[in-house]
Amino acid sequence: MLTFYNEHHAQHRGRHEMFRGALVPCFEKPERVEMVLAEFERRGLGKVVTPHGVSLVSLERIHTPRYLHFLRSAWSEWVALDEANADKDAFPSVWPIRGMRTDIEPDNFAARMGLYSMDSGTPLTAGTWIAAKTGADCAVNAAHALRLGERGTFALTRPPGHHAGADFFGGYCFLNNAALAAQHLLDDGAKKVAILDLDYHHGNGTQSIFYGRKDVLFISIHADPRNEYPFYLGHAGETGEGEGTGYNMNLPLAAGSTPAQWFLALESACVKLASFAPDALVVSLGVDTFAGDPLSSFTLQSSDFLRIGERIAHTGLPTAFVFEGGYAVSEIGINVVNVLEGFETAN
Repeated sequence: MLTFYNEHHAQHRGRHEMFRGALVPCFEKPERVEMVLAEFERRGLGKVVTPHGVSLVSLERIHTPRYLHFLRSAWSEWVALDEANADKDAFPSVWPIRGMRTDIEPDNFAARMGLYSMDSGTPLTAGTWIAAKTGADCAVNAAHALRLGERGTFALTRPPGHHAGADFFGGYCFLNNAALAAQHLLDDGAKKVAILDLDYHHGNGTQSIFYGRKDVLFISIHADPRNEYPFYLGHAGETGEGEGTGYNMNLPLAAGSTPAQWFLALESACVKLASFAPDALVVSLGVDTFAGDPLSSFTLQSSDFLRIGERIAHTGLPTAFVFEGGYAVSEIGINVVNVLEGFETAN
């Protein structure tokens, strides 16, 4: 397993987030990646390298130039408002909703923060851009390595990406790493690519990016959005639109779903994958489906993650894994590396 590691991930270190009406320590923190890296190296599962940088033009294949410009300049603008802001995270406080215009970018910084965000739980910090950009580099490099002949690759990075849309951040995500990986595979010669999102939370950003396209199949197994973030997307009836009709598959599960129920959904996903017959697979690898995760109500055990890797390997597809959620920090390394080991050792 060739792993691309984001050595700048810790530059994005939020002080706190808004959670259920209170400011709390961030669940999404640097220790998440550090625990995975330590376990990966302990097992000697493969080579760990740093990525080559990719151009902004590559990012514009998924994200709008206006949004990318905002992310690059947001911190300096925030501090320019007040020097004391250097010691505070930036959060949005106002959002455009139904009936309001989003085509005109406001001059006011707070208004632009709201224009480009979907929640108040995703702090923007001094190092957010470099961490997110290097993470995108990891994902694109992981995809490119598949085209060079690797069977499996891993983008070990944070902040995660699957909640980020073409022009908005949220859910701890700023750049959509899985979408960037899939698009690179297409730009590099693949005809069809599939994205399998295994995070506890629906990958709303990824779905919205590819919803009208037939060259990318998006499948997500996640908690029912009627009760869990991102709430407003991820229902089973969302199957794509226009040319993309039939190329979006959501498999929402009820709170407390058992491993047997979860693996039944995975089997349905794999059947859909087989019928689509993609040239490559991108896996949004969230392990917050774990029974001990503070943000989850699913009940997977650490041993179940080995089975996940094995089942993905049996699709026979070149696969790029991209790290997403998972907030049980003590067990996160074991759970993530179990997936990768299951994939690597499957017959």
